[in-house]
Amino acid sequence: MKASKFLDDLLSSYYGLEKFYNASKPEDLIGRLVVGLSPHTSVGVVGRIVGFTKASVCYAHPFWHAAKRRDCDGDEDSVTLLLDVLLNFSREFMPDRIGGLMDAPLLLSPLLNPAEVARQALNIENISQLPVEFYEKTWQGAHPSEVESLVPTLNSNLGNGENQWTIGFTHPTKDLDNGRLISSYKELPTMLEKVKEQLRLADQIVAVKGEEVAVKVLSTHILRDLVGNLRTFTSQRVRCTKCGSKPRRVPLGGSCHRCGGKLSATVFRMGVEKYLDVATEMVQRYNIREYYRQRLELIKVELAETFKALPVDREQQKLFVADFA
Repeated sequence: MKASKFLDDLLSSYYGLEKFYNASKPEDLIGRLVVGLSPHTSVGVVGRIVGFTKASVCYAHPFWHAAKRRDCDGDEDSVTLLLDVLLNFSREFMPDRIGGLMDAPLLLSPLLNPAEVARQALNIENISQLPVEFYEKTWQGAHPSEVESLVPTLNSNLGNGENQWTIGFTHPTKDLDNGRLISSYKELPTMLEKVKEQLRLADQIVAVKGEEVAVKVLSTHILRDLVGNLRTFTSQRVRCTKCGSKPRRVPLGGSCHRCGGKLSATVFRMGVEKYLDVATEMVQRYNIREYYRQRLELIKVELAETFKALPVDREQQKLFVADFA
């Protein structure tokens, strides 16, 4: 509502045009076009508002989420009024680095083709009642491929006109807001706590093996972050605490060449090692393969060699500059 009023004021006061939304209550925005954009992407997907929810989540068709490269995993997401994207966008606002071009709608996808979205979105069951044979197969521990004929998915609906958008459901509800309104993933403040809770939950669920979860988290996230953060630390730039400038090289005088202000590091030891303790705990707690144990040990050696000259309180306080006088 506030964004729509701002855009209407912008149109009338700055551009001298008529107001577009004229919304006095949230329901007035139903039917309006929006742009969905996910983190670390640069292509927005056009959608339409069909309602509102008290939950801290964006309800939408799975195909729409898949088009944004989201798989409903509880990660961050965004929705912006289309007029806001069209009026308040310019490359002049953005950094000139590649990383700065992410999280901005450089391109818009106005149409959605179900045949072009991620295949995972097509694996959703499209059925209103599960047959008895399906439950019998669960007792037998049957492989999913054995019950594909019993439980049709959206994949079988591709190219079937309007029916390819329709999704059946087995458990109706009167109100989507009857359940939990915010996920634990969002309530936990740090990624470290999220990982610990994920492993704790994996230990409790019979259908999930904690060892497999630990290996996936280690290989795809934690170990890569440790190596990447260490590389960033060794090639970091400095920043002036007074004017904010970031010189390409550390000035020999030890102070900012523009204003004479103090220089500070941009990457710190605590940020590099933040996942080290949880990685060590995971390797010790679970029967992790030897490859990941050795890889972690090598990373520890690199960290120890890099930080051996820093204070023992594990905080990087100063930049040491040689005196060439």
